[in-house]
Order: sequence, then structure tokens, then C-alpha cells
Amino acid sequence: MFKSTAYGELAAQLREAIARGDYANGRQLPTEAELGDLHDVSRQTVRRALQELVSEGLVFRVRGRGTFATTLAPNTHYFRSIGSIDDLLALSLDTTRETIHPLSLRADVSAASRLQLDSDQVSSALFRRVHEGIAFGVTEVLLPPAVGRELLARKVLAKTGEIASRAIVGIVDEIVADGVAGAHQSITAVPLSEEHAGMLGSLAGAPALRIDRLYVDVQGRPVELAVSHFDPGRYTYRVQLRRGSSSRG
Repeated sequence: MFKSTAYGELAAQLREAIARGDYANGRQLPTEAELGDLHDVSRQTVRRALQELVSEGLVFRVRGRGTFATTLAPNTHYFRSIGSIDDLLALSLDTTRETIHPLSLRADVSAASRLQLDSDQVSSALFRRVHEGIAFGVTEVLLPPAVGRELLARKVLAKTGEIASRAIVGIVDEIVADGVAGAHQSITAVPLSEEHAGMLGSLAGAPALRIDRLYVDVQGRPVELAVSHFDPGRYTYRVQLRRGSSSRG
């Protein structure tokens, strides 16, 4: 039997409060200082308890705003645990994408360079991801022109307002000769632009999670660049890390 800890007991009490609906309808949890005074524990204990709830997907924290429950607002918050390319493909299981700007050719030196293209022409489109009627992210996809033409031939990202579920990378995986073998990813915090805020029903300048993914084939050649902006009040992103088999003797 494991010995209970102060932060574990606090986490359990907060779970019960969330389950009762104490923090429904967007109501904010007490601050760390308030929780410490209320439960007569240290600030460090409160932080560890809240981190447990974050890792479980029960609450999310927005810098400068506070901590909010997620479980009692399933229609407004989307949680995704990512550990592989297959997990990214699984986005199609419970979300849809809505095309905002269909695929078209444009000059983009930076994107063309990242895709290792011979010219500055890329095929690009913009869509948003929706979960149970609520938009939680906007993605710009940038592709080699040949891949873009094949997507259009399949009537994918072909017109404004198009609703579909399948992840674009899953279709690209079928198009490119060697398939998609992996992705290089970077995550940064940025303010939402007016355009993206309007698409998400959020405030311009509000904090957003920007995730860049450069997908590559088995030869390491780039086949797709996806730049996504997520509202952290509606989206939780978790990465699973495991030790390799050779890390222990």
C-alpha cells in the first residue's frame, strides 16, 4: 500500500470538486495561494496537485488567466495525447476539418525552403479543426505543388466550407512514394492574430499554442509542412515519453 501524500490528497479533493460541478461553466479554480490557505498546505504542494490534474487532462492552465476544469465542459475542450504518427492520424476519429481557404499556389520562400523545393512556389490551404461543434485550432498546410495537385484531383481541400474528417497527413501518406515516416515538431507560445482569433471565436492577442510539424518520408525528404494555432482554453496537448530499451543495463 502506498503512503498518501499531501499533494495527492489535495488532488483527490479537487477531482471530487470538479466531478460535482463546482467549476462548471468556465468558472476558474482558486489561485495557488487561495488553495494553499484553504487546505493549509504549501504553494509547492498545490503546484504538484494541479500538475497531476493537468497530466490527467482534468484541468488546463492559461498563463495570466488561471486554472480551469475541462471535464465538465466536454463540448468546449479537446484533449489529445500524442506519441506517434498514428496518433496524429487518429484526429479524424473524433474531429472534423472545415476548409477556410482552398488549396492554391503561392510564392513562399520560407516554406519552400523548409520543404526543400527547387522553386519558391508552394501549394497552401487553411482549415480549422472542430470537436463537437467547437473550433479549437486553425492549421495552414503547405505542400510541394505536385502533392497539392494530387489532393485537388481527389477533391481534398478543394472548396471553401468543405467538411471532412480525415487528417491531411494520412492522405499525403498515400500520395508520396515512400509514405510518411516521421515528423520534426516545434511548439511555441504566440499571440493569436486577428484572422485566427476570428476563426476560433477568441480574442486577438490572446495566448495561443503554435505547433509546426514538418513531415518527412523514409528518405528524410519533407512532404508536408503543417503550421497550427490552438486556443489553449479549448485544447490540451500531451506527449508521452518513454525510456528506450537500451537505457537500462
